[in-house]
Amino acid sequence: MTELGLFLAKKSVNRSDVARKTGISKTRLSELSNNKKTKLRVEELYLIALAIDIDPCEVFNEICRDLKLKNE
Repeated sequence: MTELGLFLAKKSVNRSDVARKTGISKTRLSELSNNKKTKLRVEELYLIALAIDIDPCEVFNEICRDLKLKNE
């Protein structure tokens, strides 16, 4: 499961509602939630955050929390 999938599960998000509100297909939401090779577009992240009534920065921080800058 991806970080987005874990976040949506933790928040008990109904993917059908998100699909309806955002126009992102349920298939695409499933790919974003389950396939780590699937790239999440910033537009999708923003729409998902709006659909679940959460600050987009909270979602962004949660799903990207493991990213670090390379040591110089």
